[in-house]
Amino acid sequence: MQTRYFLLFVYTLLFWGQLGFAQQKKIVFIILDGIPAQDLERVSTPNLDQIASYGGYAHAYTGGLAGGYSESPTISAVGYNTLLTGTWAHKHQVWGNGIESPNYQYWTIFRFLREARPEAKLAIFSTWQDNRTKLLGENLPQTDYLKLDRSVDGLELDTLRYPHDAQSDYIHRIDQRVAEEAADYLRNEGPDLTWVYLQYTDDMGHQHGRSSQLDAAIQKADAQVGLIWKVVQERQQKGEDWQLWITTDHGRKETDGKGHGGQSEAEREIWISTNAQDLNARFHSGQAALVDLLPSMIRFFKLVVAEHQIRELDGVPLTGPLSLSDLMLEERGRDQLLTWTSGSQAETLSVYWSPADQFGEGSSDEYLFLGQVPSDANQYVLPRELGNKPFFKVLVVGKYNSVNTWRVSGDLKVEN
Repeated sequence: MQTRYFLLFVYTLLFWGQLGFAQQKKIVFIILDGIPAQDLERVSTPNLDQIASYGGYAHAYTGGLAGGYSESPTISAVGYNTLLTGTWAHKHQVWGNGIESPNYQYWTIFRFLREARPEAKLAIFSTWQDNRTKLLGENLPQTDYLKLDRSVDGLELDTLRYPHDAQSDYIHRIDQRVAEEAADYLRNEGPDLTWVYLQYTDDMGHQHGRSSQLDAAIQKADAQVGLIWKVVQERQQKGEDWQLWITTDHGRKETDGKGHGGQSEAEREIWISTNAQDLNARFHSGQAALVDLLPSMIRFFKLVVAEHQIRELDGVPLTGPLSLSDLMLEERGRDQLLTWTSGSQAETLSVYWSPADQFGEGSSDEYLFLGQVPSDANQYVLPRELGNKPFFKVLVVGKYNSVNTWRVSGDLKVEN
């Protein structure tokens, strides 16, 4: 009889253990470099379309506030780090593809997950090695020696297997290898967090602009996404919960669609395709931002993030309820007026301010309480004495999320 109960106990543990495994949450995010929304929508992309049919597709933006304190160049590495950290360039300090001095005080989603779950399996498959070595900062003391479980990159440095050619065919071949390696690893190992980066579309954009060559490159990228999407579906059938985000890092200049880096609407406009469920009004508004992907991932993983870190994020989740978004600070005469878009549920918001940015220097900011306001008021007038200060930070905290903005002397209007 005792043996029978013991076996029942063991089987119960095995059942719940298997159930816990089946409920594991996994994320894959893919950056397809330099694809404007109008070009993506002109081309047949059956895999991206199918992914969106499970979740959604929307226009979004990058580049921070044009002309404001958070303005960020619409350049590749800037966009990657914006996604990775959930902050604009004035915080993460990546201003170009040289990636000279990233501020690692602003953690990437990889570090957030590693710190919260040391056993999590992390992977990157990239047609550019700097994504791992500089942006993620693998094995750097500044990232507490972050270590990934699997990486496939640096193939662009192997000129024997991938001899460089003026048409960038070697980049397409590398992209294909990257996508195939990613699909194999996802199928066999089921990592918790995976970043896939594919470059060829950007090369075709730079060389040919809006053209048949760019169209063909987009179709090739969609097929490569399809390799990964197929594996995600296979693993979902085993009961795992997979969230897939696909986006681009910037648009391109009008009218030829070749260059980028500035703040024109065409360069700032990006897009997001996802199988994520419970997409909220911000996602569907077309006003989502590249910084919103990291907080969306944090919410999906149900990570507990330290307060001093979560309040520095510039994005808000694209799934589930929101307290507020689109926080703006505007000078109206002698007044400093905060405005925002309120969430669907009325609640009370708390407003704080900090006189300095200690966080960016490796310390914590002291936020001083100003007052409370109903969320559906959609505005709050700051004390007039703050208008005499050349710099301060404002934090508005609600039940579901917080949003921050900075006042920098000379900016008439700033937002987050």
